[in-house]
Amino acid sequence: KQDIAEEKGKNNPPTWRNPRIKRGTALIHHAAPAVAAAEELRSPLLRVIGTLRDGRGSVLLGRRVRFCSNSSASDTEAAVAEAEAKAEDASAAEGEADSKASSAIVPTSTNIDDCLSVIALPLPHRPLFPGFYMPINVKDQKLLQALIENRKRSAPYAGAFLVKDEEGTDPNIVTGSDSAKSIDDLKGKDLLKRLHEVGTLAQITSIQGDHVVLLGHRRLRITEMVEEDPLTVKVDHLKEKPYNKDDDVMKATSFEVISTLREVLRTSSLWKDHVQTYTQHIGDFNYQRLADFGAAISGANKLLCQEVLEELDVYKRLKLTLELVKKEMEISKLQQSIAKAIEEKISGDQRRYLLNEQLKAIKKELGLETDDKTALSAKFRERIESKKDKCPPHVLQVIEEELTKLQLLEASSSEFSVTRNYLDWLTVLPWGNYSDENFDVHHAQKILDEDHYGLSDVKERILEFIAVGKLRGTSQGKIICLSGPPGVGKTSIGRSIARALNRQFYRFSVGGLADVAEIKGHRRTYVGAMPGKMVQCLKSVGTANPLVLIDEIDKLGKGHSGDPASALLELLDPEQNVNFLDHYLDVPIDLSKVLFVCTANVIEMIPNPLLDRMEIIAIAGYITDEKMHIARDYLEKNTRQACGIKPEQVEVTDTALLALIENYCREAGVRNLQKQIEKIYRKIALQLVRQGVSNEPDHESVSASVTEESGNGDNTTTKDEILKDPAVEDASVTNNVTNPASEEANEENLTSEAAKEDSTSKGNKGTDGAADKAIEKVVVDSSNLGDFVGKPVFQAERIYEHTPVGVVMGLAWTAMGGSTLYIETKKVEEREGKGALVLTGQLGDVMKESAQIAHTVGRAVLLEKEPDNHFFANSKVHLHVPAGSTPKDGPSAGCTMITSMLSLAMGKPVKKDLAMTGEVTLTGRILPIGGVKEKTIAARRSAIKTLIFPAANKRDFDELASNVKEGLEVHFVDTYSEIYDLAFQSDAGTETS
Repeated sequence: KQDIAEEKGKNNPPTWRNPRIKRGTALIHHAAPAVAAAEELRSPLLRVIGTLRDGRGSVLLGRRVRFCSNSSASDTEAAVAEAEAKAEDASAAEGEADSKASSAIVPTSTNIDDCLSVIALPLPHRPLFPGFYMPINVKDQKLLQALIENRKRSAPYAGAFLVKDEEGTDPNIVTGSDSAKSIDDLKGKDLLKRLHEVGTLAQITSIQGDHVVLLGHRRLRITEMVEEDPLTVKVDHLKEKPYNKDDDVMKATSFEVISTLREVLRTSSLWKDHVQTYTQHIGDFNYQRLADFGAAISGANKLLCQEVLEELDVYKRLKLTLELVKKEMEISKLQQSIAKAIEEKISGDQRRYLLNEQLKAIKKELGLETDDKTALSAKFRERIESKKDKCPPHVLQVIEEELTKLQLLEASSSEFSVTRNYLDWLTVLPWGNYSDENFDVHHAQKILDEDHYGLSDVKERILEFIAVGKLRGTSQGKIICLSGPPGVGKTSIGRSIARALNRQFYRFSVGGLADVAEIKGHRRTYVGAMPGKMVQCLKSVGTANPLVLIDEIDKLGKGHSGDPASALLELLDPEQNVNFLDHYLDVPIDLSKVLFVCTANVIEMIPNPLLDRMEIIAIAGYITDEKMHIARDYLEKNTRQACGIKPEQVEVTDTALLALIENYCREAGVRNLQKQIEKIYRKIALQLVRQGVSNEPDHESVSASVTEESGNGDNTTTKDEILKDPAVEDASVTNNVTNPASEEANEENLTSEAAKEDSTSKGNKGTDGAADKAIEKVVVDSSNLGDFVGKPVFQAERIYEHTPVGVVMGLAWTAMGGSTLYIETKKVEEREGKGALVLTGQLGDVMKESAQIAHTVGRAVLLEKEPDNHFFANSKVHLHVPAGSTPKDGPSAGCTMITSMLSLAMGKPVKKDLAMTGEVTLTGRILPIGGVKEKTIAARRSAIKTLIFPAANKRDFDELASNVKEGLEVHFVDTYSEIYDLAFQSDAGTETS
């Protein structure tokens, strides 16, 4: 039977039929059924691997011998000896030729020993072990043709050699297709240098296109190159070194290899599949073949596998294989632990999810819980139920339609979340919900006076609004714009107005806003769409008639997303905001009851259509007296409390506050004044702490005082809270300026408060004991003010105590308030008929024209007053307006320029402490100007006693507070001749205030 099987194997070479073979994977040859049967009969170690596969827990070595794990070493050795003896007898009976054939899996050609010159095939990934299949791709057409021709001959063999790694590369790092491509390009000696010397004699079993399947037979070593293309080399056939089969160490090593393989097979399903395929068709299983088998099926590094292939000592080869399979076993255990941990986590999550779903189902069956859509619908219906009577019908219709659509949508769809958010906004808005307004004028007056000092125009307008609402029985929304320099209290007054009206307060700033969607909202089709600011305001305050403060409306931006100023036209138009349409809600909203208060620094920056819809109330800056009042009664008190300093521990004198205002804080508002006072008190706090002072605040007294000052309603703001904002403190400055009776009342209150504070401080001094006696009181006056706030920032605006010839003081308006400026003229040269005018000082176009008009009018006045004086006709005059770095423009300096030129022409200085302002025409008429209050404040700051204003501005001056006008001699003129008489003739008289 064996001879017949061998004959069939010679005449019918086996073909490769395993579809699972992949590149770089060595597979055992599938023999014909007859051969497989014969091999099964004479392969005792095959049954050993079979026992590993079917898990019977026994190990075989030799024919029909079985070892148990608990057998003794002597029994094992006896069994091995008996198995080997029987195997030798059977082998002798079967013949010597048969024993030679057993060294290969597939019967080979008889002339295999004659293959001393073979074509060299590079293997890029793993070496080929004897008895294993390996498919490779051959891209070199010349090499492929040579293999086809060799296969047609009686000895279809080639040499398979592993490719060496390039120098400087890590063999553990997997490279891409570039390395394989570079190997295919190598020829001759270059390719030979990249190949390992020891390889495998491989039989070419099949060629399909460029796909070649190799079967390893025996080890080879390259000796020399025969041909370069294709690379053909001479080889020596290598044989294993002789070894003792009965060596106990070798047997034990082989047992350990088999045992380790069995452990790996239990944990790795991948190895089970490989081994099941290999063991079905493997040949005789001896020690060397066991070593090759373990190395071939392991996933070890290719260099370690090459080391096993090059090793001819069977014992060393077994040891190397044992190391490889041990590593595989550790990797398998690690893989198993990772898989177990992940499986436990996933199973726990799945269990929790299933339990939650079951709990939901049980609750739903019992009626204890509804699904998400039902719960959402119920929540939305509950919200709108209380507003049905007040909600507009068109809004109710939209809500019903959306609720119906919500029930038809899947909870996981994107449309469901859009509809849910839309319903959330629709149902949360305060449809028809208005707060109860307080139409008590006296109550509102009390609150406004309590929170703010001054701002009479604003307070009067709010009281008018309340009076109209009281007579009508209902209020109407208005749009008020407060304009003025920074820090005068424009923003903070809105909170006080809301408190006085008992309305909810909402503020948002539009400074730098460049997106229309911030006002009108986004379309719902966009991802993350949101309603506009007004809808967010209504949701936040919960009423439909709040007070909305739109801050910095003069600083609106304009970008690619539209013009927000145009979008505000609908919002701030009383005729249009009755049906304000937000892009997100897409239903009209009534904003006619909303009171809008806008703030701006410069109203010229507001677009005219938007400005036309607002009622402008100008808020000017504060004079020194007003700043002193604010600093003493509000800023200093709040800052001292914030720093935890007691009144008896510090004293800031009036001279110090006056010096602080004059030399450090000249701006129109008091925001910078508060910063400087905070700076002083911080340094005082540091001094006190260094002296060992530790003031523990009395929280009960603080909370009691806050409760006492908070007034009526939950949404009120205390005086201290408002005045902590510099703008509020600035804003609280103008009330007593225009109301002398109110000023006297406030002075009486301040006197009583000071008396209380003094008595309190005395009481504290009596109770504090000896500890406070050792503490030195910190006194801040004008002499040591620089130690706290540094050097003065401003110098005196008044450059000349007595103005020289050709110099006259004018009055100017700036965004920070009013200021004084000098007009200086100087004669450059004098030559007959060379009269000219040179202008400097960074003057604008309007101011340059005023200078030309002044030059013409000045010549006419001089000709009238002094006919013989030809100064303007023969002199080149240079007119300068300091400071040169500040841009200046405007027509109001005309009369000042004429006076300066006439002073130079006549050689007479003007009257002492005189300042003037007014636009002049070519005929000498004086036209009105703006900024009367700011210019008056600037004149008082510079200690000017006499002012000249156009007669048309007399009404503006009369509206000023008495303390602003106090001590000023003001003249109102219609023509320049009146100014001439005032400036150069002290005995002339005109109408004075």
